[in-house]
Amino acid sequence: KSFKTEYGDLEITIEIIDNIESAISHINKYGSGHTDSCITNNKSKQKLFLNLVDSSCVFINTSTRFADGYRFGLGAEVGISTNRIHARGPVG
Repeated sequence: KSFKTEYGDLEITIEIIDNIESAISHINKYGSGHTDSCITNNKSKQKLFLNLVDSSCVFINTSTRFADGYRFGLGAEVGISTNRIHARGPVG
């Protein structure tokens, strides 16, 4: 299938990338803008990922399941705004 397809099922698509810059470019092109995470111990790559990924929630060495109202201390459910103006991220 395609990275342009949003799956409504228990499916996953994985792509191996060459470097952090390629990963960031891929996420910014195909990602939902909702929540993204990077697994690395390299501090400079962590900083690059945090600064350049265009998503409402960006995590390092953390499951994307932490983008949750309870975890943010905002109650059981919270909306995550992916708009690029006004409120962005957890809003409740």
